[in-house]
This record gives sequence, C-alpha cells and structure tokens, in this order.
Amino acid sequence: MLTVQDLRMTYRGSQGVTEAVRGVSFDVAPGEFFTLLGPSGCGKTTTLRCIAGLEDPSSGSITAGTTVVYSSAQKINVPAYRRGLGMVFQSYAIWPHMSVFDNVAFPLKHGQRKAPKADVRGRVMDVLELVQLGHLADRPAPFLSGGQQQRVALARALVLEPSVLLLDEPLSNLDAKLREKRTGTTTLYVTHDQLEALTMSDRVALMKDGLIDQVGDPRDVYQSPRTAFSAHFLGRTNIIDGTVLTTADADGRGRLETPWGVLQCAIPQELQTGTAVSIGFRPESVVVSVDPVEAEPNVLRGTVAQRTFAGDTVHLEVDLGGRMLHARGDPFIEYTEGQVISIKVPPERCYYLGPIKEAAELTAGAV
Repeated sequence: MLTVQDLRMTYRGSQGVTEAVRGVSFDVAPGEFFTLLGPSGCGKTTTLRCIAGLEDPSSGSITAGTTVVYSSAQKINVPAYRRGLGMVFQSYAIWPHMSVFDNVAFPLKHGQRKAPKADVRGRVMDVLELVQLGHLADRPAPFLSGGQQQRVALARALVLEPSVLLLDEPLSNLDAKLREKRTGTTTLYVTHDQLEALTMSDRVALMKDGLIDQVGDPRDVYQSPRTAFSAHFLGRTNIIDGTVLTTADADGRGRLETPWGVLQCAIPQELQTGTAVSIGFRPESVVVSVDPVEAEPNVLRGTVAQRTFAGDTVHLEVDLGGRMLHARGDPFIEYTEGQVISIKVPPERCYYLGPIKEAAELTAGAV
C-alpha cells in the first residue's frame, strides 16, 4: 500500500519559485500497478523521487505500507535507504565490474537489510529466473544488451522484496512478454508513453502542470476523458463546441446544438439550456457510411478531405464545412477525396469536456 497526501514540491532558482508538484494525492492498493502518466515537466518524476526519498518535499505526507516515511506536519523524513522501497532508474545504474549475479546480490550482501549467506544464492536465482536471466548469472555486466541491463536492474530492486517498487521509465527496452509479467508487488510506474500506461496499468493518473488531471482504470481514462488535455494527450480526439438544447434526461443525456447538427451526449444534470459546452469523441468511435443517411441526432455529413490507408483501417479527414474531423473507416471500402459521407456518433461514445468561455465562438469555422 502506498498513500500520498497533498504532496507539494517547490524549487527556488535564479528565475524565482517553481511549483513542480502542487498538491498531489493518490493511493496505490496492495499489489496494484499504478502509473503516473504525463508529458515532460508535468511533475511525475519529481513525485516519484519524493516518494523514494531522493527529494525533500515542501509539504504533504507519504506512507509506504503502514510506515509514514514523510510528513511535514509530523516532521518525519525517513532517509531513502531506510524506506524499504525498491527503485529502478532510467539509467539502470548497473555496476560494470560485477557479474549479473553479483549486481543482483549486492543489496542482500551490503544493504541495510542483509540476508543470511545461505539464502543469498536462492533469492538471487529466483528473481533472475523471473526476469529470464538465470542462464546469464555469471556473465559480466558490460556484455549485456540494453534490455538485459534493464532486467538486471529490475531483479536487483525485486530481490529485497520491497513494500513498493518504483519504476522511472525503465521498461522501454523490455520485450512485450516480460512487460506483461506481474510479480504481485505494489508498483508505481512513471512514464510518458501512453501505450505502455494503458496496456500495463491497473490504474492511470494523468498529470499536468504538477497536478493530477484524471485518475482511473485505463479504459475509463481513454474512453471517458474529463478534460480536453486528457482527451488530446491519450490519443487523437475530435472536440466540438455547442450549446445545450435540452437538459439531461433520466439517462443523463442531453441534446447539444452545433453548427453541423444536433448531438446527444451524457452531460451533468445541473447544466441549463443555452450553456456553451465542449464535447469530444475518438476517431474510432464513429460509424462511417458512404450511403445516404437520414438527418437525425448524432449524424454529421461531410466530405473526405484526405484519406490514408493503414492496413487494418483507413484514416479519414472529413470536412464538415468549416470544421475538420478525424474518423476511421473500413479498409475494405474505397474512399475518394471529395466524396460525401455520413458520420454517426453513438451517444454513449461522446464525452463531456466542460463549458466553453464564449458562445459567440459557435459559428461555423470558428472552432
């Protein structure tokens, strides 16, 4: 279990004060693989380093298991080597003068929690087998590939059976099968790679500007982003502005009037008619038809501005008349530029992104 509460980290430099982390809170359940995802400079690595004890936060609290390892209120700041955490760095930090076995055995022989000599070999070989390096135990570290060095670093972190494993973008060189291998260890992973985060995590926390923008399981954060940032960072998205035509019904769906047609979408119950809002949907969420479709809610008509064949799909740029949309079409259908098509957006695949500032922007060509 890992608990982070209202964590803040402020740097003072020549250009003034920088708030790298601005009140981050989250829990990682026992055995959970939890990922901090975000662009460079969003605060994810600083958060990880604060948890590891490599940075001194400005305020907040961090609890690993049942132990408070940092608390500004209680004036607790446990040194990194006493926190019982395992960490794998981006640089791997493999000792070149040692063998694979000796690299992994080092914390058991010389660390804060030394193991009985009789147990060392068995524990080291167990984790080496886990990362598929048992046959290379005696190989000198310089004669390893990048992926193999990553495995050594991972094995060295796991051999101490840490309460929490911290991973600072160390999985890029590992093959897919090894990435999917789960150890049951409570894990906090930091990355900017959306695909890794979505495929490996139990939950994802998307960070922006030192804050958590959204947290949830991968399917939730991808299919139901709550902000324009979340929608754009996790993949290509279409964002359309409109005004509330009818408020939310019993199913939570309201109708929105846009310059290109009426769209039905789940919206908050408190929204009033006339409110200017933004909604979004993914290119893969739409149903593309080359046959005429009767005008009805959630059907938009446009012309193919560009098409790109990609094997299992066709990427389409569709001009609605002053507004370009991205869609994915059937690869077995031949689309031509200038062709009129219909795009149906199922209501359940739309997501509400919040109010927009000025309804005056809702004229064709302004969004």
